[in-house]
Amino acid sequence: MIRNDKTAVPTPEMLAALGAGHVAYVKPIMSEDAMRLYPQLGEIRPGLKLFTLNAADGTPIMIADSAEGAVANAWEQELVPVSLH
Repeated sequence: MIRNDKTAVPTPEMLAALGAGHVAYVKPIMSEDAMRLYPQLGEIRPGLKLFTLNAADGTPIMIADSAEGAVANAWEQELVPVSLH
């Protein structure tokens, strides 16, 4: 924690760790970006809208073809899913 006058300001590292192991977020992603984040996917048709589930720190967990699928996976892993816009 960094002290700024009388106010405590969390460090970027502390903010990144918030929700670790408890919270995950669902984010829309295009197939072109998915191939970069998930090289094991191989070739995917460009222009597809997919959804990625990420740990609170941004680490990719999984990818789905629907937001509902990503949310269901979060619940299966006992993570609280949130959505980013």
